[in-house]
Amino acid sequence: MPNLLQNTIDKLDNKSAKIGIVGLGYVGLPLMLRYVDVGYSVLGFDIDAVKVSKLNQGETYIEHIPATKIAAARQNLFEATTDFGRIGECEAVILCVPTPLNKYREPDMSFVINTTDAVKPYLRAGQVLSLESTTYPGTTEEELLPRAQESGLVVGENIFLVYSPEREDPGNPHFETRTIPKVIGGHTPACLQAGLALYRPAIDQVVPVSSTKAAEMTKLLENIHRAVNIGLVNEMKIVADKMGIDIHEVIDAAATKPFGFVAYYPGPGLGGHCIPIDPFYLTWKAREYGVNTRFIELAGEVNSAMPDYVVSKVALALNDNHQSIKDSRILVLGIAYKKNVDDMRESPSVMIMERLRDLGAQVAYSDPHVPVFPQMREHHFTLSSETLTAENLASFDCVILATDHDKFDYDLLKQHARVLVDTRGKYQGQHDRVIKA
Repeated sequence: MPNLLQNTIDKLDNKSAKIGIVGLGYVGLPLMLRYVDVGYSVLGFDIDAVKVSKLNQGETYIEHIPATKIAAARQNLFEATTDFGRIGECEAVILCVPTPLNKYREPDMSFVINTTDAVKPYLRAGQVLSLESTTYPGTTEEELLPRAQESGLVVGENIFLVYSPEREDPGNPHFETRTIPKVIGGHTPACLQAGLALYRPAIDQVVPVSSTKAAEMTKLLENIHRAVNIGLVNEMKIVADKMGIDIHEVIDAAATKPFGFVAYYPGPGLGGHCIPIDPFYLTWKAREYGVNTRFIELAGEVNSAMPDYVVSKVALALNDNHQSIKDSRILVLGIAYKKNVDDMRESPSVMIMERLRDLGAQVAYSDPHVPVFPQMREHHFTLSSETLTAENLASFDCVILATDHDKFDYDLLKQHARVLVDTRGKYQGQHDRVIKA
């Protein structure tokens, strides 16, 4: 069906194609804004009626995506809907849904499978179907391919299947959707051609690879590379601390080497929807091939142990003040998983809070990006963000700097916290009442 492929490419090239984006979160919304910016009409799909209503009213629910941008897109080329029956209006359908782990640290593919099942009755000839969710190699072939062909469509002939992993870094001012190169793998050469036509107008650099499996593995390698190196530096931090050495001083010195070294920084654990989760997608799939990924799993163990390491540091700091964790008032600074965003997915700060609460502490938090502790599937606190004043800081037995937001007044913290446990290396050198963790 070369004419059908060319017709799809032509519609994408001349921007008469409507783009469908399924999943309007940290990945889907920036992608929508980018397609609108370059002149495409975008139809956004989500099962959350509250989110859809907000978007259609020009409102936002992600801090670093301004409502003004949503409102401008809404007035021009964007509409959100919960009606999957409208999938047929779109020339391209891009799936941007979560891929978490279940309680056994195995891939939870329910979002991908359920979304594909919701989309498949409305797929039609000439469409491009793209999966962006991070997943194990083989997902596109094993889960999307048979579902796309259930109604008689043939992938590579009259419908085109691609995998193109998201590479969003929420809150990073140096990169945006347009400037982050896009890896694209197609199920067939025709699929790849359609995928390139879909993404090329919106992304400065597209990077074709030989298959959907290669694209899936590329995303996992990127995130495993980061997870393993963070695991290494977290372990180095523990060793350095025992030796009385400041690991941040060491990293800064090592980073002056102009080749062969990349600086990674330790912290209270790993957060976000990628680095703590994605390595386990590969370790799970590797077992099917009889491969035991010991190196990757060891890094996961080290990183998963960091919240407990922080709690042990808190216990020692309180002990020096003749106190125990039980009945102590402890303030956690920053509950987003990284600085300057409101994203709390897999945040190690929340894990620290839970451990302290289980040990009998009275836990509070302060985060300028998260005014009220949100409803979460697995974590439950009824708390609001504390105002940071000299008097309030001094009322806590211990303050933990868990996420180093730029909005914090670090001089105020240092002056008025009775004990300040620094998990981010914000305070270089020795300071009274500052404990490095």
